[in-house]
This record gives sequence, C-alpha cells and structure tokens, in this order.
Amino acid sequence: MNPSPVRLRVAFQGEPGAFSEEAAVKLLGAQIETVPRLTFEAMFAAIADGAADLILAPVENSLAGSVYRCYDLLLESKLSIIAEVILPIAHNLIGPPGATIDQVRFVQSHPVALAQCTRFFEAHPQITRVAAEDTGGSVREVVRAGDHQRAAIASRRAAEIYAGCILQSHLEDHRQNYTRFVLLSPEPGVPAGANKISLVVFLWHQPGALHQALEPIAREKINLVKIESRPIVGHPFEYCFYLDLMAPPQAPGAQAALEELRRRAREVRILGCYVAAPPPTSS
Repeated sequence: MNPSPVRLRVAFQGEPGAFSEEAAVKLLGAQIETVPRLTFEAMFAAIADGAADLILAPVENSLAGSVYRCYDLLLESKLSIIAEVILPIAHNLIGPPGATIDQVRFVQSHPVALAQCTRFFEAHPQITRVAAEDTGGSVREVVRAGDHQRAAIASRRAAEIYAGCILQSHLEDHRQNYTRFVLLSPEPGVPAGANKISLVVFLWHQPGALHQALEPIAREKINLVKIESRPIVGHPFEYCFYLDLMAPPQAPGAQAALEELRRRAREVRILGCYVAAPPPTSS
C-alpha cells in the first residue's frame, strides 16, 4: 500500500473560511493543508514552529492600501517572496439557518470588512456594526449562537464551511475590491518566468537620496509599480523604502539598475523574485 502523499502546509492569518485561506487555495490548489493562525505574528512564526512549510501574507488591498504589519514582519524575517496572488473580495451577509435580513440587528466582522460595506449600513440604520478579529471566525460564532438578530460579513467560502445562510451578496461599496497576497518561503529561489522583483532600500539620510536611488531604475526603463516607506526602528523619522519592479531579474537592464542602486544606497535587500499575478480585469 502506497503511503499518502505529504500535503503542503500553508499558514494564514484568520480562521477557516477567511479570505486569506481562499487565496491560498486559489494559488496552490485544494490539495494543500491550510494552517490558521490567530495573529500576523503567529502566522510569521508558523514555519519556525514547525507548523507550516509556507506562509501566505496579505500585503495590500486596492481600497484600504498596504497591510503595514505584514511589511514590518517580512523585513524582520528571513523569508523570501516566491509567488503572489490577487483575490477579488466579495462581502456577503451571513446569518444562521432560517434567519432573514429583516431580523438582523447586529453584524460582526473584521474592521476592514465593516469599513468596506459603509453603504449597506447607511441603508440599514437599524443594524449595529460589531468589530471582531476575523471574518471566518465571525461566521462560526454567528452560526453557533443561532440568534437570528446576529449576522456576519465574510466570504461565500465561510458560509459553506460553517453552514451559514447568505442573506445578501456583494455588500462591498466598490466591486473593484482586491487584495494582493505574497507566498513566503524559507528557501529563496527564482521561479521560471519570474518578471517581478520586490526589494527594500535603506538610503543615506541626506537631500536627494531617493531621487538618486530611483534614477537608474528610470534610466533602464523599468516600471516601478509600487513604492512604500516605513519607519526604521531605532532611527526616528528615518525611513526605508519597499519597491516593486516589473522586470525579469536576470535581464541585463535589471542587473545594471540593481548594481547601481547598491552603490547609491546604504543597504539593499532583495525580498523576492517571482511571477507577477495577472492584473484584475474590470467588470
């Protein structure tokens, strides 16, 4: 009898049914073993703890912006980005079986999810928002309580996992709502077809430093698709810069730009080279 194949373990922040878990399945397939972690800190520690092989971390939302805690934890870690995935975010109102939307008086979810459904709450002033730790966990609690006055906002996957009833779909204010996740590994590598480079740059604290750092990137006609500044711990009001570049890492132009950047910066750290996720299509 052949032994069962070992399943890839992927840690994410949240409860089963969270959007992060859905993104992991979208990227790697349903055969993986997803490993829920309560906090971002616990998620980033999952590989060192022996609980996971990889980590899927959200880094930005098209409406809410960057997930700063994940950027900071990525810098503190020795993990490398090996892939990315973009997930469309559709919020659903989910109640226990038998509930109706007219009965609902309290809706709980993660604060970001609640904030992305402002128009729904304006149209239903009788409903009170309740902030919770997680979208999937909110559905679990609502279904377990069985109170028809309580509902949650979460994914369709969460409703399926916890046997909740979808009372209304697409609560989000904007349909063009996407979250980008990066897959993190303790083993760095450059996958075939890699066309994106993520890095963090520490500059000298002097006039023109950022301009000088970006000049070789522009000269080589490399598309800078994202730049994000974060405070440097221990250096008040000094910042490092996260850059996402659209360029094959082995291309001569990219190599020349990175070599010049290293000469002009205090420190450059490559966070990963990987295949960019297909951009979302307008609906």
